[in-house]
Amino acid sequence: MKEATGPDLDDDHGWAERFGWAYGLVAPDPAERAAALVRLDRARREAEDAVLRVHQAWLPTPWLRFKTRDRRAAQRAYEAAAGRSLPEALWGKRAAAEISTWPGLPFALLFLEWEARYPQEWTQHAKEWGTKQSLIRELASADHDDRARTKLVELVDLVVQRPYRCKDREYVRVARAVDGEDLRARLHRSHRSENSWAQLHASYVLWLLDRPEVPNTRHVWRTWLAGSRS
Repeated sequence: MKEATGPDLDDDHGWAERFGWAYGLVAPDPAERAAALVRLDRARREAEDAVLRVHQAWLPTPWLRFKTRDRRAAQRAYEAAAGRSLPEALWGKRAAAEISTWPGLPFALLFLEWEARYPQEWTQHAKEWGTKQSLIRELASADHDDRARTKLVELVDLVVQRPYRCKDREYVRVARAVDGEDLRARLHRSHRSENSWAQLHASYVLWLLDRPEVPNTRHVWRTWLAGSRS
């Protein structure tokens, strides 16, 4: 992940105030999603402009005293702009020791849900594969409350029902972390569905859940896939 995006990010009210609009990114209504995408694009442009000013502030100059002041101001402006944009606000160090107690957790989950439900819009407006991977890995290693756990089960279910996308393999970590009757019921339902992708992916995840000692590597996937088709 990248450098911290600044102070005042780890505050429940602050996150809700800055990103209440972001729930529109996963809304079923296309008009609501379109409005949220306009808001996101504007926020991302502001963050990109701010980071450009940070780079400009570090250009060589003979007026070092004034340049130091300008650099600090540019950095603060970037931190403020990044704190209003996704995924920029999800980058960096956090005051909370674990992501499960981080006030930004609902929006980390929302970012992943957006990619799962509307992958093309996510790709067009906020593609960050590294952020996706980092968040999934952190979420898979944390102890979550019932609300977050339910959302993670839902995410695994969404992902197994579609063609593979970059970093989707990381969701096996999540499946193992939230394994239980609710997840397995969803996976068995997907396995029995008429969706060929869901049948395949759900079967593989269930197979791995029954074998926690088996690593989820490309070799394991290919070997399992060859066996399932023989």
